[in-house]
Amino acid sequence: MKLAQLFGAYSHFKLGEDPLKEVTALCVDSRKIQPGHVFIAVRGHTSDGHKYIRDVCDQNIVAVVVEDESVVPPQFKGGVLVVSNSREALVRLSGIFYGNPADKLFCVGVTGTNGKTSVTYMIESILNHFGMPTGVLGTIDHHFAEKTWMSELTTPDAITLQQRLRDFVALGAKAAALEVSSHAIDQGRAGGIPFQCVIFTNLTRDHLDYHETMEKYFAAKEKLFTECLLRKAGDAPVAIININDEWGRKIIPAPNAKVWTYGESQSDFQFQVLENKFSGTRFRLTTPRGDAEITTPLPGRHNVYNSVAAIATGLAAGASLQACKEGIEKFRGVPGRMERVPSETSRNVFVDYAHTDDALKTVLK
Repeated sequence: MKLAQLFGAYSHFKLGEDPLKEVTALCVDSRKIQPGHVFIAVRGHTSDGHKYIRDVCDQNIVAVVVEDESVVPPQFKGGVLVVSNSREALVRLSGIFYGNPADKLFCVGVTGTNGKTSVTYMIESILNHFGMPTGVLGTIDHHFAEKTWMSELTTPDAITLQQRLRDFVALGAKAAALEVSSHAIDQGRAGGIPFQCVIFTNLTRDHLDYHETMEKYFAAKEKLFTECLLRKAGDAPVAIININDEWGRKIIPAPNAKVWTYGESQSDFQFQVLENKFSGTRFRLTTPRGDAEITTPLPGRHNVYNSVAAIATGLAAGASLQACKEGIEKFRGVPGRMERVPSETSRNVFVDYAHTDDALKTVLK
């Protein structure tokens, strides 16, 4: 992409001596800068990219994006874009550079303390069964069909996120299920995604070293249902909320959203557990699209909650209730999430991530 194309969405910028120079990549890490890159100086929690402007300008880069033009050396001959918020510019420019791939996908964002990974994998199973090939980005990895990429963060940085969605589109994906962490929401990493559907699983004590209080932690999560949904144009996005969670009941989604609640009582998607064994669960589900009795090989009431959230997503994507039922019943689980381990004894042995006290209590019930 030419620099003039990349900066074309902005009204004021300097293209430098060669506006037709090819941009090979966007970069926020001065240690990884190479000729042909555009460096975006982002102010982080522990570091500020503006401190490294003079160093990167010596690397034959194409341009810099800054909040403070005074840090750019006067002898720099590349392009300069001055913005009020470089983190927001990073999200916008990443989308432009990779062709805004999210616009070509049915994008689902899943947030909550527990259950994000399981729900995204369940959504993948349902939508694939429905005929909507789906990629997943999350804690374990990024994958589509047989292709897998390593994951360093629950939600990747804006550049990697757009790059991966572009990869999904190139490989034939029609949908993407993303785990969206509170850190990513707070830092605006997922701000460039026009989510058609967002899910709130639950909220329990976690990440207070970053958010300080549960109220701030919740406020970060809620942004996915307010600020992020307001960016969606066209058809009303769907907000799927666990109404049996005390924090879920506090969420007030954007006015353009359709709200579907789920849980064991007083919800749009209401379930009743009929059987809960180590070998799996059986439950009855009542939905706005009809009722169903569903059997899954996954043990635990928490997996019923996860299944119902995924089924609601399938319906939001256009699948029938029968297709959602079949997609969830064929799902065999997530590595490291209540994963059964072969045992030479008669004991039931499972491996589970259970990284919070609430998650541990849940899997032991």
